Amino acid sequence: MTAPTLAFFTRLLDDAAPRQRYTYALEQIQRAERHGIGRAWVAQHHFHAAEGGLPSPLVFLAHAAAHTSRIRLGTGIITLPIEDPVRVAEDAVVADLLSDGRLDLGLGSGGTPTSFPPFGQDVRDKTAVYDAKLVALLNALRGGDVGAGNALYPDAAELADRIWQATFSSFGGHRAGEHGHGLLLSRTQPRRGVDPYTPLAQVQDPIIDEYLAALPEGATPRITASRTVFVADDRAEALRFAEIGLRRGAESLRRQGQEFPDDSLEALITLTDTHLGTPDEVAASLAQDRTLDRATEVAFQVHSVDAPHEHVLRSIELIADEVAPALGWSTGLQTVGAHDEEAGA
Repeated sequence: MTAPTLAFFTRLLDDAAPRQRYTYALEQIQRAERHGIGRAWVAQHHFHAAEGGLPSPLVFLAHAAAHTSRIRLGTGIITLPIEDPVRVAEDAVVADLLSDGRLDLGLGSGGTPTSFPPFGQDVRDKTAVYDAKLVALLNALRGGDVGAGNALYPDAAELADRIWQATFSSFGGHRAGEHGHGLLLSRTQPRRGVDPYTPLAQVQDPIIDEYLAALPEGATPRITASRTVFVADDRAEALRFAEIGLRRGAESLRRQGQEFPDDSLEALITLTDTHLGTPDEVAASLAQDRTLDRATEVAFQVHSVDAPHEHVLRSIELIADEVAPALGWSTGLQTVGAHDEEAGA
């Protein structure tokens, strides 16, 4: 594997009203583009503001496309079991056209059980439903008959070649690989049945192994590893925000089954796979994450540190300008001047 490129990821969790969350997210994506970051991912969450602020990612990304010009824009992820696959295909095609082909379509089976009933689905059936809807989505994107002799208009062009699948499991890694799709790895994972201090690489490397083994011959691996990264001008500032955000995030992870044998802040930083501090400290921390040696892209997100917006903007700058070069990573784009951002480029 060559050195990974850099991406920005947001769940739109800023402490603000929804409209302001969307404004902040756009400004963060614009800042990422200005500093040469090659892709921005946005997550989809329904109903619960504390989990994520965006139920309609393709609508938001179409808006972001109008205010950027070069950064790629991805869904990380659309919860496919609770969506109509033909409507996802149609919306994705329009968003891709409006962004001049900059859309990447990330998909997953979802992880919030209470989000399924309002869409007429049972979370216990999500794997089978996901598989069936993935087939329907791919058929639509490839120009197949979606019913009664109909096919997508506009057609999807090569969008079917820009699909990614998110997973926590080796089975999911195999599924993404056999389709020739990209693989999306999470920023942290519960260590069920193993020592909670087990390195994240030990949990995620088997997923990558299955993915690579299943890739069709000649297919190029696409592996995005999401990571919690918050960079500040001094460590004390980073710890101040982490004290609030990580403790709140730890409660959510506990509900998912992750154990936290030590409740100290430094332990939570380790147990939640968080990289924070000054640029030098974060570069040293990320260098210890062996999974990143196998990734083609590292997508950094501030969650669950969840610092205020202006500090997120500063963190984006420091990651792109200082952390990535120290690690030998490419940001993915050429940097541009401030006037381009101000013009909405």
